[in-house]
Amino acid sequence: MHDFQRRSRRELLSIGAVAGLSTLFDSSRQAYATEPSAVPDSNCQDVRKFGAAGDAKTDDTAAFQRALDAASKSGGGIVYAPPGRYLLRGSLIVPDGVTLQGSFACAPSHTGVRDRGQSKPGDDGTALLVTANQGHEEGEPFLTLNTNSTIRGLTLYYPEQVTDNTPIAYPWTIAMRGKNPAVLDVELLNPYQGIDASRNERHNIRNVTGQPIRRGIWVDAIYDIGRIENVHFNPWWNSHSAVYQWQTKNGEAFIFGRADWEYVLNTFCFGYHVGYKFVDTSTGNCNGNFLGIGADDCNRAILVEQCASYGLLITNGEFTSFHGDDPTMIEVRPTNSGVVRLSNSAFWGPCNQIAKIAGTGTVGLSDCTFVQWGKEGERAAIQASSGSILLRGCEFLQNKPHVLLGEDVKRAVLSGNLFAGPAQIQNHSHGDVQIGLNAASS
Repeated sequence: MHDFQRRSRRELLSIGAVAGLSTLFDSSRQAYATEPSAVPDSNCQDVRKFGAAGDAKTDDTAAFQRALDAASKSGGGIVYAPPGRYLLRGSLIVPDGVTLQGSFACAPSHTGVRDRGQSKPGDDGTALLVTANQGHEEGEPFLTLNTNSTIRGLTLYYPEQVTDNTPIAYPWTIAMRGKNPAVLDVELLNPYQGIDASRNERHNIRNVTGQPIRRGIWVDAIYDIGRIENVHFNPWWNSHSAVYQWQTKNGEAFIFGRADWEYVLNTFCFGYHVGYKFVDTSTGNCNGNFLGIGADDCNRAILVEQCASYGLLITNGEFTSFHGDDPTMIEVRPTNSGVVRLSNSAFWGPCNQIAKIAGTGTVGLSDCTFVQWGKEGERAAIQASSGSILLRGCEFLQNKPHVLLGEDVKRAVLSGNLFAGPAQIQNHSHGDVQIGLNAASS
C-alpha cells in the first residue's frame, strides 16, 4: 500500500489545507508586489501635467479643474497634487467619483503664525493656498464635492487672512453634496468657515484638524445617516491676537440643524464661543449619537436651541467653559421641546453654572461629574426653570448650591447622587418632583 493510502482523511485534508495556504501566501506576495502605489499610474491625473506650478505665485485653479474634469471623463479616479504650495484664486468642483488627493497619509497639522520655527503649510507636503471669494461669506464655496467624490491628504490655508483685526470673511471652504461625499485626512488650518455638510446623503468626515474661525462644520438637511469622526479644532494657527479674541466671542465649532441619526465620534474644539450648537431650521432639527466629544475654553460647551423629540445621546464627554459673559457648560433654551441626555461625562470650569435648562423638553444627566462652578456668585450648578429633569448617579464635588428647580418644572427625578457637604437642593416646582436615595458628605 502506498504511503498516502495509509494516511487518514484528516491528515490528507490538512496537507491540502497547508498547500492551499502556501499557494495563497505566494500569490498574495506576488499581488502586493504588483499593486499600485498610493498614487497609481493608471487612472490617475497629476495636476502638474495640466499646468499646475505649485509655486505659491501662479494661479493654479484652471489647471486643477482641468485635471479633475479629465479624471471624470475617464470614468473617475484620483487627481494627485504632489507636495507644493498651490495658489487657488477661484473655486473648484470635484465631479462624481473623483478624489483630489495630496501627499499626506494622515491629517497634517501646522502652526501657521505660531511657533515660527516649526513647519509651515507647503514645507512638508501638499498645501492649497486659498484666496477665492474673499470678503463674501455667502459666496460660492471654494471646493464642492459631489456623489462619491473625496478630498484627502492635504492642507487648506488662507494666506491673506489677518491676525490683528476682525477676520476677513470667506465662504465655506468645502461643500459636501450628492451621496457619500468624503473629507479625509485634511487640515483646515485657518478658514473663516470650514465644512458645509448639508444637503447630502451619508457624508463622511474623518481625521480633520485645524482652526476654523467663524464656523467649523455645519450639518443640515440630512435624511440618511452622516458620520463625523476624529475632528480636532485647536488654535494652532493663532491664539494670541485680535482674530483669536474675535473667535472666542463669535466662533461656533459644530452646528447641527436637521440630521437624522448623525454619528459623531471623538471630536474636540478649543476657544470657541459655542462648542456644539443644535438649532431648528426649515428642514427640522437634530437627533444623533455623540460619543467621546469634548469642548474646552468655550463660553457655551453645548447650546441647544432645539433638538428632535427622540433625542441627543451624548456619552463620555468632557466639557469646560470659563471665558466670556456668564460662562455655562450647557444651555438649553426655552425654545427646546426635544430630549437631551448626557451620560458618563465630566464638567469643570471655572464657570458660573454647569447647566441652565429651560423649554418643554426633557434633559437627563446620569453618571456625570461636576466641579468648579460658581465663578461669579453662588449659583446652583444645575438650574432648571421649566421642562422635565432627570438627575441620577451624578457627583457634585463642591459644597456650593447644587440644584435649583423653578416653579415651571413639570417633572423631576433626583436620585442616587453624591454631594460634597449637605445636599443643597432648592425645589420651587409645582410639578411632580421625586428626590431620594442621595448621599451627602459630612
